[in-house]
Amino acid sequence: MTDHHTYGTNTHTADELARLVSDRLGLVFTERDSDYRGAYHLASSPNGRIEIQPNSIPGDDGEDDLYAPEHSSAQVLLLTTTPTPDPALRTRLGSLEGLIHLNHETV
Repeated sequence: MTDHHTYGTNTHTADELARLVSDRLGLVFTERDSDYRGAYHLASSPNGRIEIQPNSIPGDDGEDDLYAPEHSSAQVLLLTTTPTPDPALRTRLGSLEGLIHLNHETV
């Protein structure tokens, strides 16, 4: 079983959110660049991974697309993947100002 959560914010940029989450959780984020996703931040640990992704990504036609069109109101997304539900992580992320829980899925 894998547990996925999606959070969104319009309060922070991706860089700001990576710093805030890093300070709160003690994780080290690495900036990655992808042709599909654009620039995003990734932190991995034995308990899972966290990605911070601008919702606006480079489109094939020269115009930006949305990474998660179902969450079009969020400018920045935070995506968590853990092997099992992690209520402590949800609580710690939920305490960040301006970060809103948008979706949960267990696969």
